[in-house]
Amino acid sequence: MNSHSHDDFRYRARRSYVEVPERRQTQPVAIRTVSSSALFAGDNEIGIDHGGSLYRLKITRQGKLILNK
Repeated sequence: MNSHSHDDFRYRARRSYVEVPERRQTQPVAIRTVSSSALFAGDNEIGIDHGGSLYRLKITRQGKLILNK
């Protein structure tokens, strides 16, 4: 049996309104882009050493990318 009352503060509807600050216009950040053909150089799988761990990036038969640790 539940011992909580619906008058309990956890069950009350939250009706507080928060003023949302106006969003600032920011410039898009340029991201360095590498084509997958240049990255894989004809292979279907590459290894990536990151922080002492080896990750494997693979191209699937459907042409999608999968990253595994």
